[in-house]
Amino acid sequence: MRTIQKVAVLGAGTMGARIAAHFANAGIPSVLLDIVLPNQPNRNAAALKGIDNAAKQRPGGFFVPEAASLITAGNFEDDLAKVADCDWIIEAVAENLEIKRNLWQKVEMLRKPHAIVSTNTSGIPLHKIAEGFSTGFRQNFLGTHFFNPPRYMHLVELIPLPDTSFVVMEFVSAFCDRRLGKGVVPCKDTPNFIANRIGSFFGATVQKITIEGDYTVEEVDFITGPLIGLPNSGSFRLLDIVGLDVWSSVGTNLYHAVPDDPWRERFLMPEFHTKMTERGWLGEKSGQGFYKRVGKEKEIHAIDLHTFEYHPAVKVKFPSAMAVANLEDLAERLRVLVAGTDRVGTFLWKLYSDLFLYSAERVPEIADEIFQIDRAMRWGYANKLGPFELWDALGFQNVCQRLEKDGRKLPENVQNMVSQGAFSLYLWSIKGKQAHKEYYDFVGAGYKPLLERPYLADMKKAGNVVKENAGASLIDLGEGVLCCEFHSKMNSLGEDQIGMIYSGLKELDENFDAMVIANQGENFSVGANLMLVLLGAQEGEWDELNAAIHRFQQANMALKYAPKPVVAAPFSRALGGGCEIPLHCSRIQASAETYMGLVEVGVGLIPGAGGTKEMTVRLQDTRKTFELIAMAKVSSSAEEARQLGFLTKSDRISMNPNRLIEDAKELALSLVKDYQPGVPRTDVKVGGESAFALMKLGAWTMRQGGYISDYDVVVAEKLATVISGGRLTGDQLVSEQYLLDLEREAFLSLCGNPKTQERMQFMLKTGKPLRN
Repeated sequence: MRTIQKVAVLGAGTMGARIAAHFANAGIPSVLLDIVLPNQPNRNAAALKGIDNAAKQRPGGFFVPEAASLITAGNFEDDLAKVADCDWIIEAVAENLEIKRNLWQKVEMLRKPHAIVSTNTSGIPLHKIAEGFSTGFRQNFLGTHFFNPPRYMHLVELIPLPDTSFVVMEFVSAFCDRRLGKGVVPCKDTPNFIANRIGSFFGATVQKITIEGDYTVEEVDFITGPLIGLPNSGSFRLLDIVGLDVWSSVGTNLYHAVPDDPWRERFLMPEFHTKMTERGWLGEKSGQGFYKRVGKEKEIHAIDLHTFEYHPAVKVKFPSAMAVANLEDLAERLRVLVAGTDRVGTFLWKLYSDLFLYSAERVPEIADEIFQIDRAMRWGYANKLGPFELWDALGFQNVCQRLEKDGRKLPENVQNMVSQGAFSLYLWSIKGKQAHKEYYDFVGAGYKPLLERPYLADMKKAGNVVKENAGASLIDLGEGVLCCEFHSKMNSLGEDQIGMIYSGLKELDENFDAMVIANQGENFSVGANLMLVLLGAQEGEWDELNAAIHRFQQANMALKYAPKPVVAAPFSRALGGGCEIPLHCSRIQASAETYMGLVEVGVGLIPGAGGTKEMTVRLQDTRKTFELIAMAKVSSSAEEARQLGFLTKSDRISMNPNRLIEDAKELALSLVKDYQPGVPRTDVKVGGESAFALMKLGAWTMRQGGYISDYDVVVAEKLATVISGGRLTGDQLVSEQYLLDLEREAFLSLCGNPKTQERMQFMLKTGKPLRN
């Protein structure tokens, strides 16, 4: 049976080092090789620098710093023979055909007979790289195109040769999915594969419209950002990050690589881009591009594309964008914007109409199925919707009619689709308690089932909702497992969510074997609804606040001691109350990218729903507990969350976020047979007065060093009171409920302090903590 025990990564540049880092995140050791740099005392300096850069990059390439120890640095001259011990050899050297072929010729003589060999090339045709190599080499050779940074970008494109073994392709696909957490898209050996072919066209079209409509850099980045479901960087800010020289090279190479593409002129750089490149204004790497930072305050200035002079970046405001600001449904927002005749609507229709036509014309050239193109753009470019999903979002038939009204000819495959009476590119059908998605197959001229892992939204469409309110739902996941889903804004927590937890526990007791607390929003939960807490404090509604906090505490205790297993599935941000809920579940199945923390001190509070109590119980270390909460430490990964104590050794981590709920369900079911609920603890050891004094000294030291404010000391002393057990005399054993009462008392007293209320107000207004 094929396994991957060790890999070799050839090339320690930006991509190579970060690919090795991500294998380390998956627990797989690697050998990282590069050239011998001249005038360097250490012959492995290039590889070592790559590892160091991967560790220092922000966000970091490693889940935890210790993972770097799994990478062995070496060089091509002394250490190439080490590839003989590797099960997978990945080449990520310079995009130069001769360099790649020369290196592979050496590797072929050293590798194990069945070792997988792959290239991370983003543009060189694979058949040119592998031409003339042995049959055994070609059967194990494929393209594995990771996206930068590999830790965070979900996509990996797999490109087989005609000779590539089906077994190898299937193995690598499954391995990338399960072990590396990737969204796998199979591609054809065409220029730039899928994502960069469509992405290059999209970016080039943005630049074209910018010129034609005389849009400013700031206007374009506003339009092509979160407003339409794209990343915060927008278009020109993204080019500054990528590098204007890199973008020029990609476009020029693509132009020459696709002589039969009728749109190929689009890939040539506009005049303003060429002039900026000639001046050395390449983006972040050169200190200026479409933007630059000026002065001690690092004020952001933007370029004028006519004069090439910089000015303070203008905050863009379009009335049409302001009108849809409260529309959370992206499809609805896009329909309104594209229907407009203002600068936003005009820009978007020009962009989307070209994108739709180009994408459809590329089937079957670059992909046989439309969903592969959509997945590539969602997973590789962090788009909320791929081009065909966008087309459906705007209304497939409406778009076709508008294109024809504009005198644009529909691609032949779309014409055939319309002639058959098809009215959307994707369809939903409900069979029993299952929602099935279908896609229109341009090649086969009909709808085919799309095999995807079910989303919670799909299960709700299929009628699996047990109970719901405005902010939460209970969903039957099948096989005796219930899901408690939050779906408020940012999944903040209030009575809707807490009430649903109680309802879920009741359903669990009566009708189910296990429960999972999970959702598929942007964040697991950012914590309690701060606005409600602030309003209650300002109105002096202390009895109501006390009751609400007590209810939240007891909900968490009910989770902890539920008669049947409850598994939490946190991902992305799980902060404050969003951290306290998982802490009280039987087990946690965390996404690898989980950022957990008890951050209440940032708004002048302490964790009040059992977080302070639970970490005191778990860690049994006064200093560590105090520092964790007082410094509002947030994990940078699920693995670091384990180091901090938020996850235990029994908790599990899902590398692939798309498998998280499936994995959580599997974990919950595995606990059912032998599950034994605990009972509330009455033997929690606390340190009393001496522990309080130790924590107070720590706070005072931090204040003397200028790290915290006077009011931070006040908050820290409240926290220390709870952790020490209320400043008892000497070590004492207390109950969990005793600590919860102390926690709630401290929380309420801080709510009444004007400085805490100032902090809450500032956080709600700016999204940032106030140090008053």
